[in-house]
Amino acid sequence: MLSHDSIWRAIDALAERHQLSPSGLARRAGLDPTSFNKSKRQSPDGRDRWPSTESISKVLEATGATIDQFMALLQSGSGPSSRTGLPAAGIPLIGFAQAGAGGFFDDGGFPVGQGWDEVDFPVAAQSKASVYALEVQGDSMLPLYRDGDVLIVDPGASVRRGDRVVLKSCEGEVMAKILARQTSRGVELLSLNPDHPNRSFEMKDVEWIARIVWASQ
Repeated sequence: MLSHDSIWRAIDALAERHQLSPSGLARRAGLDPTSFNKSKRQSPDGRDRWPSTESISKVLEATGATIDQFMALLQSGSGPSSRTGLPAAGIPLIGFAQAGAGGFFDDGGFPVGQGWDEVDFPVAAQSKASVYALEVQGDSMLPLYRDGDVLIVDPGASVRRGDRVVLKSCEGEVMAKILARQTSRGVELLSLNPDHPNRSFEMKDVEWIARIVWASQ
């Protein structure tokens, strides 16, 4: 029997099979990136919102999945929590453009406020309740991270040389790179994309730096 929850779980499972967030899946299908966000699954008055048959058709075409495969996902209830055997919790999902806009983080790089879109993440894999997700936008992080990939970031985790990190500068730049060196005076970063330069910052010019603990790729 079809249900509101089972259809949305199937869409989430299909997105994860293709290493995409729900918004990345919507974008690949030519839909509004927010079409499959958690906040769009209920109306303001609390009524269930169902994805349209046109949306599902576009998703199947974009991923190459068949209707039989989609129905199998509906029946299996597969998703992030069922495959890991761990309960999944919703964590904040923030786009890189949002992250650079200001007002979304405190001085330590922890997300503030409410009303975020969310992604599921196994709670046992979270080192702290402060982890959140950043969605890659654009191609500046190729070949390691693609547009639509989701990076799980823990601003409370210690960072060491060789770690993949996200840094936000005081000027509002947000970037994912490899930590080459960090001292009390500054930080040196290696670019993930050879077409983009390595970067160096004095610590006074760094708003926060956080370690990437997981990626959807």
